[in-house]
Amino acid sequence: MSIRIQGLLLDSRSRCQHYHTTLDIVGLKCFDCQRYYACYQCHDSLEDHSFQAYPRKYQQDLVVICGVCHLEMTIEQYQAVSACPSCQSPFNPKCSQHDNIYFTDK
Repeated sequence: MSIRIQGLLLDSRSRCQHYHTTLDIVGLKCFDCQRYYACYQCHDSLEDHSFQAYPRKYQQDLVVICGVCHLEMTIEQYQAVSACPSCQSPFNPKCSQHDNIYFTDK
């Protein structure tokens, strides 16, 4: 069974209405609801709470997912690569500008 990535106007690679370049294929897990979303804006539009960044202290938790093959990764695994380790689909390098939205040191 495939893990579901949620969002607004998703395509087959989990790109949403907010982020939809060919490289925007990563889903991220909200710490509060433990659901994958294409982006924090989609999450905040569809849930009754704000997206909660995932604490880095949960090193073993799978919190990032490739929208192409649905490989789940830890924060460390995701940040160590520029493409999916399974299907080699490239990730958007500009996503690192949003690290503080998706991951926290608290």
